[in-house]
Amino acid sequence: MSTPVTTHVEDTTPVRPSPLVKRVFGEPRFHTDGDIAAIAFSADGSLFSIDEAGVLRHWAQDGTQLARHFLSDLETLWCFSAGAKVLASGNDDLLLWDVKTGQLLRRIEQPSEQQSWVTAIAFSADGTTVVSGHDDGKLRFWDTAAYKFVGEIAAHPRKGIAAIAFSPNGEFVATAGEDLSVRVWDAETHKPVAELKSHTDRIPALTWSPDSTLLISAGWDTSARVWRPPQADPLMLLNSHADQVVTTAFSPDGKYLACADSDFDIHLWLDAVIAVRGPVLRGHNDEIRCLAFSPDGTKLASAGADRVVHVWDVRDGKLIAGPNPRGRHAIAVIPGSPLRLASSGAANVRVWDVESGDEVAPTNLCSAFSVAASPDGKWLGVGGTDYFTQLWDAADGHLAASLEATKPPVGFVTFSPDSKVLAHTSPADGLVWLWTCATGQPDMIIVEAADACTLETVAFHPNGKWIACGGVDYMSTCERDGAVCIWDVTTKEKLFTYDTGVTSLAFDPQGKYLAGAGLDDAVYVWDAETQHTVFVFGGHQQNINVVVFDPTGSYLLSGGDDGTVRAWDVLSGRHLVARAFDCPVQSLAFSPDGKYLFCGNSNTTCYQVEFKKFLEE
Repeated sequence: MSTPVTTHVEDTTPVRPSPLVKRVFGEPRFHTDGDIAAIAFSADGSLFSIDEAGVLRHWAQDGTQLARHFLSDLETLWCFSAGAKVLASGNDDLLLWDVKTGQLLRRIEQPSEQQSWVTAIAFSADGTTVVSGHDDGKLRFWDTAAYKFVGEIAAHPRKGIAAIAFSPNGEFVATAGEDLSVRVWDAETHKPVAELKSHTDRIPALTWSPDSTLLISAGWDTSARVWRPPQADPLMLLNSHADQVVTTAFSPDGKYLACADSDFDIHLWLDAVIAVRGPVLRGHNDEIRCLAFSPDGTKLASAGADRVVHVWDVRDGKLIAGPNPRGRHAIAVIPGSPLRLASSGAANVRVWDVESGDEVAPTNLCSAFSVAASPDGKWLGVGGTDYFTQLWDAADGHLAASLEATKPPVGFVTFSPDSKVLAHTSPADGLVWLWTCATGQPDMIIVEAADACTLETVAFHPNGKWIACGGVDYMSTCERDGAVCIWDVTTKEKLFTYDTGVTSLAFDPQGKYLAGAGLDDAVYVWDAETQHTVFVFGGHQQNINVVVFDPTGSYLLSGGDDGTVRAWDVLSGRHLVARAFDCPVQSLAFSPDGKYLFCGNSNTTCYQVEFKKFLEE
């Protein structure tokens, strides 16, 4: 076997379409195919969303899609009524839809002499009236039962209307114009109540407090402003946001004000009048376009251009549904007959029969941050969101042991090649614990396993004596971005260190090479004996989440946030193929015979792919 030379391989190979996926395991929870324009909770706590392309979706509280209806792709605006009973859409006309059935109730056409583009929509709290704002500055009122025009206001003459909000008590309607003013009107008489001028840039959103006394305006001038109409001056400027505040929402009980900004963060305010701050909710990676509180006020849903509905518990500021709130979607192949696939993508670990696609035991065991199966198929290790890794008998699903870490969550779980030892990480304290599976007792603790870096990944060498521990150095000590340390578990000594930050590690089956997913969107390959860098592979356009060797050791694969899985020939370092999938790939695993490749996706699904077809030109 010839030894490859050290080189940096720049990949310019065009990405080829994904091969046909043999089977999909799981459902894309809270994930859509298009940018999300509006969301709303129903009275039973389920959730509705509408894509900009006109796809209406009904979601269970755990993110399972209950129904989907295609409405229309001709509208540019969408707005739910309170309780998500009726949906309004607009372009040059106003359309009303039944949310439960997805059926069109009525197209409300404007008189030819009043033709103008709809730029904003809002429902009254009782749903009996819908108002449309237009690019000519007109505000038009419509009766939703009779589908008739009931009046209009020249709210912002010759300037378009950017936002509208009805007060919950039904007495007032507020408008924000492209003239940078906010105006409040009597909803019954249509007479002016107040003019509020203070913003210096566009005002994309308005919301009232539940008691109808406070009005919040979101501005592209870094602030959300708190008003008490008809007072002309703001009570408070909420200035902790990014350059633009894009949308706002009040909880039904008035305890929380949510403001989303252009940094894709959501700021919670506990008292808007005196600017008491709550948690900042971070997790979106693109523009947030809509917010909605649950009927009991404890949950906040947010969505937008990243095409994922996020659901937060506002009491502690934690993400509870949407993108895997526990981190990377982990998968594990359980060897044996039948061959099974375990996934951490849902609320609890799910297990499927690979051949039939049926969900089988031991499934729905517990919540998981990570998951791993022993090479002999006897054990299933579930790294918890709490202090424990649960060690389950993979045959009958009984709990064999609860292995306690020092700090939650358990970040990564893996087994030794002989299936006798389980290793798990505690990212918060940098410890790696090694446990004897038969007894459930700790055998060894490695302190500062990744040389004072956070612990992102561990991998056993095929000899069972070495373990590689990799992590990230967020403080950039020693002018590095992280480290990979190789330990001898028999002597408890650190053998050597690579000053390279990684998110995933894998040894090839022969134990000659160690591969790591670098933080610079490159894959590193080191000679495990000489410690030399053999290859540095480029090609990914975003973060690399996982690296894995096939069972023969001939191929090295990587998957990343750019939605691609790439394959290299291990001996030559030649890039073989890049396959594009429809969402970020967060984990990869092979069947023991190498016939199938499994992808754990960010949308919580798992793909089964025939590896031979994957490699075909």
